[in-house]
Amino acid sequence: MTTYTNTRTASGLHTGFFSSLVSIVAAWNDARVTRSALSRLSDRELDDIGLCRGDIEEIARR
Repeated sequence: MTTYTNTRTASGLHTGFFSSLVSIVAAWNDARVTRSALSRLSDRELDDIGLCRGDIEEIARR
């Protein structure tokens, strides 16, 4: 049986890049989900929460 031992630690550059990339993708996905949910609402429902169709993109970016 063969074993493999890795004693190296991740460097800060690679870890920082990867976590930044994950954060960007997570923020994009959150905006996509928000945009989708608000787009499914009727104009009446949007008005009830104080929004109009033109507000959806701005709200999704927050």
